[in-house]
Amino acid sequence: MDRLAAIEAFVRVAETHSFSEAARRLHASQSAVSRAISGLEAELGARLLHRTTRSLTLTEAGRGYFERAARILADLDEANLAVTQLQAAPRGRLRVNAPMSFGFLHLAPALPDFLALYPELSVDLSMSDRFVDLIEEGVDVAVRIGALEDSSLIARKLAPIRRVVCASPAYLNARGTPLAPDDLKQHDCLCNSNIAVLHEWRFAAADGKLWPVDVRGRLSANNGDALRVAALKGLGLANLPTFIVGADLQAGTLMTVLDDFAVQDLSMSAVYPPGRHLSPKVRAFVDFLADRFGPRPYWDLIG
Repeated sequence: MDRLAAIEAFVRVAETHSFSEAARRLHASQSAVSRAISGLEAELGARLLHRTTRSLTLTEAGRGYFERAARILADLDEANLAVTQLQAAPRGRLRVNAPMSFGFLHLAPALPDFLALYPELSVDLSMSDRFVDLIEEGVDVAVRIGALEDSSLIARKLAPIRRVVCASPAYLNARGTPLAPDDLKQHDCLCNSNIAVLHEWRFAAADGKLWPVDVRGRLSANNGDALRVAALKGLGLANLPTFIVGADLQAGTLMTVLDDFAVQDLSMSAVYPPGRHLSPKVRAFVDFLADRFGPRPYWDLIG
């Protein structure tokens, strides 16, 4: 293999964590892929992979090299596509992953409009609140809300995500309205068990410093829609994104509190593996999402 082929062999092994799978994708033998990477390591004077009989992991040098090499290959693929005019009409099967609440409330209703634009496309939508490995599970594009940790993925910010602390008028009439974050210690709070720190809600003090508050309540759930229903029933205060409770706030069935202390540091992004942005179907879908949901989400424009 030449240098470029060796770089591609390394990237495919790093993506799949498997010499055999990388060889299959490259239509090469496993021994040829192994020799190519060994030659690349010798040329660089650095080990890129830790190999044992049971595992295959990137070294520190390998992680840095992978991020840059993957982007170089993606740029090269894009140049080739431009020359060969492969940006044809989006077609084929698009595998999409999204969080459960957002997927059900907003993405699923949007898909008929997307499919109407591209009659040669089909969509396979999976909704889950667990972390999904896009490469391992063959997902073309995922909608993610919150911090993005995997730097090997390409991300495009779609929209800000605004969170509010809210409760029903009946609850606030019975228990009073909290005026400062620490007042929540005297209230029933509905907690999301999907969040790493279950009983901590974060606010911002007047000087901008974070103000964490330890909260407690009789109900926790791993789904925001369940917490919304509990809040509507008067069971307590919920800390939820407005894409879940926007319509309730407009209708007055839920009311926000502590707005002056809200921390708004979340966003919604479309993420996809290097190279997938070259696909006409992925590009069309991400452009559709950006137009549909951002930069000012319609659920924050109600009323």
